[in-house]
Amino acid sequence: MDTKEKDFLGSGWAFPVTFSKGNLELNLTKFEENINDSIDIILQTNIGERCLEPTFGTGLNRYLFDKMDESLKGGIIDTVKYSLLDNEPRIEVKNVVVTFSEEQKGTVLINIEYIYNKTNTRHNYIYPFYIKEGTSLNLKH
Repeated sequence: MDTKEKDFLGSGWAFPVTFSKGNLELNLTKFEENINDSIDIILQTNIGERCLEPTFGTGLNRYLFDKMDESLKGGIIDTVKYSLLDNEPRIEVKNVVVTFSEEQKGTVLINIEYIYNKTNTRHNYIYPFYIKEGTSLNLKH
């Protein structure tokens, strides 16, 4: 697919926001990378966090410290599918698979399989989500 055919995928600010060293210009992403950045932003945003878009995001933080079981997997799958359906019109989510990769550390991998609406090109994106955030702190009294 050449650049002309990919224009519908869009471009925007890189996430996280960064600037180039030489001329201090804002770094931008294009095409597939821009969609992955968009997915990342949606998954990291809590519901209500954006005052002008109160339904934007997933609110995955509601699952922090939950028991790692099939109920948690189902909740995350539904949350991710519906938030991407509502917030990222350039893709169609085909499947979301949640796996517990490091249960002691609370690491959950969210594998999102999707296609671009305009070209039916398949892609996937893996997002690491940490259920037990901040538990690796060494507290000394």
